[in-house]
Amino acid sequence: MTESTDITEIRRAVQALCADFPGSYWQEKDRDRAYPGEFVDALTRSGFLAALIPEEFGGSGLTLDAAAVIMEEIQAAGCNGASAHAQMYIMNTLLKYGSDAQKREYLPGIANGTLRLQAFGVSEPTSGTDTLSLRTFAVRDGDSYVITGQKIWTSRAEHSDLMLLLARTTAKEEAASKTEGLSIFLVDMRKVVGNGMTIKPIRTMMNHSTTEVFFDDMRIPASALIGEEGKGFRYILSGMNAERILIAAECIGDAKWFINKATDYAKDRQVFGRAIGQNQGVQFPIARCYAQMCAAELMVHHAAKTYDAGGNPGAEANMAKLLASEASWAAADMCVQTFGGFGFAEEYDVERKFREARLYTVAPISTNLILSYLAEHVLGLPRSY
Repeated sequence: MTESTDITEIRRAVQALCADFPGSYWQEKDRDRAYPGEFVDALTRSGFLAALIPEEFGGSGLTLDAAAVIMEEIQAAGCNGASAHAQMYIMNTLLKYGSDAQKREYLPGIANGTLRLQAFGVSEPTSGTDTLSLRTFAVRDGDSYVITGQKIWTSRAEHSDLMLLLARTTAKEEAASKTEGLSIFLVDMRKVVGNGMTIKPIRTMMNHSTTEVFFDDMRIPASALIGEEGKGFRYILSGMNAERILIAAECIGDAKWFINKATDYAKDRQVFGRAIGQNQGVQFPIARCYAQMCAAELMVHHAAKTYDAGGNPGAEANMAKLLASEASWAAADMCVQTFGGFGFAEEYDVERKFREARLYTVAPISTNLILSYLAEHVLGLPRSY
């Protein structure tokens, strides 16, 4: 693809930053299940996490396509953008629907790093991806909302100052339509952790800093409401498209890392007196993964450009996430196969990246739900759920 000079410079700048965080850094964090705070701080100082924040609030005012390049390069360098990526895609809801007062209060601090907006409270144990059936409830009480409920898979909650929270404000059976009655709140976690909010870490197969969050009559000011009460579901839809595009870009970066890693190893590794990359049984899987990655990469940037042009990239964002996550996972499997036993050794980083890549065929939306969306909304087939 032909890229502008600005995009090329962004790639170089991200690569230079990531060079200060080699595999040994990530191995240590993974071993201790520790949050890579130094890496996140470096991204913040460089302005990369403020990519989508307008310049008037201290951000870079970049396009989503440029932000996708940032996330791709982080992954392609062997780093892990999941430690910070929510700050980009959560931003959309605040930028589009937040009040002027909310933007003035929070955006400059998010841009300069004094505030972290990393937590997105949506999924619940009983509803999963069925967002319209969530049960966390917010009741208006004078100048406050009192919130009771539970969220799960709320990543980075322990390392965030602010949380974007989706809660029901009207009972599902009383709402005017199935998409009404949900509201979005920007919660200042510094004031409620231990005072109505409880965070419990969930240990997973990768170091993802994910948690379960409980709300026990948590009281927040009414000014925390973003936009109009009851309209929260539609507010987060465009944000979900941005999320899928950015995570798809991360998957492209991962696929590039696996392909480059496997290619270099196949050139150097000698078995039976010759480089294993000379064998078609080794080189063909690498070449196939490269072709698969390139095709997915085109869809990711097409989706991002559609988003930036003001279109509705629902189909494009979902296809980008589907194709990129499958390309990443195929490349991960190929890389382990190329390395053989050494692929399971911590020092090569393959096993860590392998575990991290597996997440994205499941989250933030599973492959089957994407296929259901395309079948219904693009192909016109009957709704399957």
